Parts: sequence; C-alpha cells; structure tokens
Amino acid sequence: MTRTELPAVTIARPGQAPFAAATAVFNLAAPVRPAAAVTVRTTAEVRAAVRHAVSERLWVRPLTSGHASSSGRPMHDSLLIRTEPAGPVEIDTTTRVARVPAGTRWGAVVEAAAEHGWAAPHGTSPTVGVVGYLLRGGISVYGRHTGLAVNAVRAIELVTADGAARRVDATTEPELFWALRGGGGGFGVVTAVEVALFPAARVLTGAAFWPAAHGPELLTRWVRWTRDAPATVTTAMRVMNLPDAPGVPPELTGGPVVCLTGTVLGPTERDLVTARLRADQLLGPLRDVAEPLLDTWSVATPPAVVHAHMDPTDPVPVAGDHLLLSGLGQDGIETFLRLLGEGSGSPLVNAELRQLGGALAEHCPNGGALSRLQAAFAFTAGGLVVGPGDEAAIRAHCAKVRAALAPWDTGWTAPTLVERLDQPQRHLPPDAVARADRVRRRIDPSGIFRHDIPPGASARY
Repeated sequence: MTRTELPAVTIARPGQAPFAAATAVFNLAAPVRPAAAVTVRTTAEVRAAVRHAVSERLWVRPLTSGHASSSGRPMHDSLLIRTEPAGPVEIDTTTRVARVPAGTRWGAVVEAAAEHGWAAPHGTSPTVGVVGYLLRGGISVYGRHTGLAVNAVRAIELVTADGAARRVDATTEPELFWALRGGGGGFGVVTAVEVALFPAARVLTGAAFWPAAHGPELLTRWVRWTRDAPATVTTAMRVMNLPDAPGVPPELTGGPVVCLTGTVLGPTERDLVTARLRADQLLGPLRDVAEPLLDTWSVATPPAVVHAHMDPTDPVPVAGDHLLLSGLGQDGIETFLRLLGEGSGSPLVNAELRQLGGALAEHCPNGGALSRLQAAFAFTAGGLVVGPGDEAAIRAHCAKVRAALAPWDTGWTAPTLVERLDQPQRHLPPDAVARADRVRRRIDPSGIFRHDIPPGASARY
C-alpha cells in the first residue's frame, strides 16, 4: 500500500464517544488527556494515523491498556494512537516463537502458548498489554529462570516517523532492534512483536496469607531463603491492607496481612518432583510459623499463574512508588515492617518486595539496551485513591518509606514498575542513553515521538 492509498482513520476529539474509548486507562487516578485520539488495528491504519499527526503537527503517543498511565508525560498537543489486536496470537511450533499483534493482552498469549505445553515471560496480570510490558523490560513471574522478558523478543514490527512499516531483528536494522528493547521509547508505534516461549509442563503457584503479626518472622525466613534460592523459583512477599470489596476473601479484610506469592517452574513432567521439593523448601518453614489464613499454592498448568498474584482485572484508581533495593539484612526487614507492617498506619493497599537475582541479573549477550537488573528486590507500593485526600496521604507515606529505605536503594529502577512520572528513575547507563539517542536522531529526526520517552532515558529531550 502506497502513502496515497492509506485507509481513512477516525480521529476523535474530546467529548466524542470514540475519544473516550481510545483514551480509557487501567489506572483511573491517572487519566490521559491528548488533543486527539484514534483506535487502530492494522499497520496501514497506524501509518495513516502517524501521517495525520505529522500533518497536524501533533506529537504521537502509543497506548494499549493504560496500566502505566501514571508514569507517562502529559499528552496535550498529542495524538494518542491506541492499538487493538488485528488478529490472534500466532505460534510457530518449529521455532517456538509467538507473533503477537500490538494491543494483545498477556492472557491471550498465555492461553495460546499453553496449548503446546509452553509458557511466555508474562507478569502478574492477564490484562496488561504485551508490547509496552516487553519493551520496558518486563519482570516475569518466571524471571529468575528466564531473565528479563525483553530478552525473549526476537523481532519487532513498527511504523516510524516517516510512515514506513519496518520489521527489525538481530540482523535487520540491529541498532534499532537494540534500542527498542529497553531503550526508553521514542522510536515509533509498534504493531507486532515476536517473542520466544519456553517449556512449562507444570507449575506450582499460588498465594499464602498470614496475619501481619507474623510479619517479622515470615520476612526473616523468606529473605534468608532468597539468598540461595533456585532459579526455577520466583516469588514476592507482600504486606496488604485489603478492602472489604467484591472478590476479596473476607478472611483477608480484618487487618493487614502478609502474603507470599510466586511460581515454581517445572519445564517437563519429569521435573514435577523437583518442583514440589523446591516449593516445600520455600513454604514449609513459613507454614511452620503459623497456619495461613488462606493458602492457594497448588500444582497447576501455566494458565493458572497469571491469576495467582490476584491482581485486579478491572480498572482501579491507584498511586504508589517503586525502588530497586540491594540485599536486606535484619535492619532492612525491620525498617520495611516498621513503616508498612502491623501498627504502621500505612494507607497502602499493597507493599511488595519482588525477588530478583538469578537470570534477571545475568548479562544477555544478544540483549538490547536493557537486558538485566542488578538488585536483590524490586519494591513496589500502591494505595487506592477513592477520596479527595487519599493521593496526598499515599504520596506522603511513600516519601517516608523511600527515605527510610535509602540505605538499600540502588538508585536504579525497572521501567515497568515505575509508578509516577516525577519519581526518581534511572534504568540506563550514560553510554546506553547516548547510543539510544543516536538511533532516535536517525529514525525520528523531527522528534514526533519524543514525549513517549521517560525521564532519564534521553539526553536529547
């Protein structure tokens, strides 16, 4: 299709129904307000939308599910291009690679891969968009075994500022391929990705909850276990103040609880015995502390994993914070619980220490701009913004937590976990920033995608 044969697309303005649909985001506390918006499904429609933005002198901002809307730059004077999948997930059974149209959510990929006894490097929610999650790094529920999810990307299809449709990989435009994988955005609108899958016959997964009074002993035992944990196990320890709401088990709403969630991978049926042993080594000492209020850990197939973390599937209004932390000793555990555990008065619904290390910390020889995270834990926290003073209270408490955790703060962040635009964030060293900027100058000389770049990822904008 030539430039003059591009299809017509419906550009919507505020107040119009298509505008509301295109700008819907998962985080209701962080709505987006572009000058115009359009929903697209095909590469030709993306090309037409980019052409329109150039003609109207608008910046271009891609969007899928809007889970990360609180960390994005303001969209005034921008055309928001919302991608919806043009077709199903396609799996090449010879190469074990899935081609995923932009706009696809992880739940669809998980189901398609499971039909072949495989799994994908997804996160904790089935409703998160695949493309944004992958290209910002992606800390998978299998991450200690597979590494950062972005390392599984084998090819990327996109439309660049000149309106051209490209497919890039390790041999075709390798510099652009390198920059797209964690370089911070600002390169184009992705229309599809190809991602490698891996064997996963069985898993042990779930969540166990205890009263927060047991937090000190539970966290001490868990942190000790993480120091020598096998790479087939990826876990997170959470302190939660769950509301009395539909879908929340009533036994978890009487006060703060401590939750251990995670996944033990069994690549083949023969690995199930070892996976059970690994799970027992993890859970046994914790169950000895006290009987859980609720314990859903069990043997399952990979589709169960995407629901084990119990992330909400409907849009919610949230605010929070994120840090990458070094190893926590007893002082770190006590600091964490003093501000977030029983008696802390924390307004946060969730405060999480996600286990890193393993393959997540290993250099990937063929990786992109971001291919590993050198930290022991990823800290994330969030609270519900339902009243006029909630966001201020959440931000104030997050500031206290950030200050208290400063001795363990690495100064780095994981792009997929950044909670707000104005938080300190850094995921690339200066040489990688400079290299990504060289690609941007070549691929988008006028900078129509510049506002899609997070702070710290470019020295140019």
